Amino acid sequence: MGTRSVGGAAGSGGAHRPAGRFASLAGGLEHPWVRFALRRSGRLLVSLWVLVTASFLMIHLIPGDPVRSALGPTAPAELVAARRAQLGLDDPLFAQYLRFFKGLFTGDLGVSLTSSLPVTDVVAQRLPPTLVLAVLAFGVALLLSVPIGLLMGILTRGGRARRAELGFSGTSVVLGSIPEFLLGVGLVWIFGVSLGLLPVAGRSTPASYVLPVLSLSIGPAAALARIMRVDMVAILQADYIRTARAKRLPASRVYLRHALPNALTATITLGGLLLSSLVAGTVLVENVFAWPGLGSTIVSSILQKDYPLVQGIVLVYGVGVLVVNTAVDVALALLDPRSAIREG
Repeated sequence: MGTRSVGGAAGSGGAHRPAGRFASLAGGLEHPWVRFALRRSGRLLVSLWVLVTASFLMIHLIPGDPVRSALGPTAPAELVAARRAQLGLDDPLFAQYLRFFKGLFTGDLGVSLTSSLPVTDVVAQRLPPTLVLAVLAFGVALLLSVPIGLLMGILTRGGRARRAELGFSGTSVVLGSIPEFLLGVGLVWIFGVSLGLLPVAGRSTPASYVLPVLSLSIGPAAALARIMRVDMVAILQADYIRTARAKRLPASRVYLRHALPNALTATITLGGLLLSSLVAGTVLVENVFAWPGLGSTIVSSILQKDYPLVQGIVLVYGVGVLVVNTAVDVALALLDPRSAIREG
């Protein structure tokens, strides 16, 4: 009886041990941060698959023969056939898709039709100037918008300084609505042609960064400052701010430690979207300033009908936008963990 009881107890414990492990695993999956990570990872993977598929189909949905279009109507038929065979365009569509998908993991994005160089080499050469331009513009936009929006929110809280509020709102709306390339043309005319203070083309000196960065950052800075001011005005009327003032805390501590972190949530959200638009906005700005980046390269490759190069650059731009959006979601979750919990 005793032995049977011990065996039964052991057997019962062995039976419950796997169940306990599954329960622990299920409990871990129910954790808000785990669910947040799984959701974001799933969305990112699905978005990447859609992007890869769309960029692959782009070259096949173009009317006519892309090789013939790139080589010109007078190119010999033998040359066109050889180039099609080199690109694998005579293979079945699904086989081409699998080869393209496999090439992404090996760094093979195809060969440029005009230069006969690997697309990855061209992208690796032209990507750093574009990244530097976009990151600098984003940094300048934040450095301008956060303090300006904070100061304007403090000055105009509770309906104060109506003239300053109207002037700031009108100016920010105008600056935020001007396209980057048009703003770049204006800056070139003022600081390059009329005053001759700054270079207007190339990437040779540190001064050559000034006009392209300003062209990309002024509009986003105006939009972010406007959002920052609105959030600060609302937050400064919250109960916890009144409590902090009632405790006679220093004004700098109330504004910077209590109000500013809460106002940054919407600013970071919009800033992430603006960073994505900054990456796309470099296409036109780089052509205005003859900047040797991906933006000027994709325009020239479109004009030359170099579709493999266009395909690779579009893929790089799309991946950049997806990565930026995911990074913004993670930053918001870290800044405001309640958002991850609420979404879960």
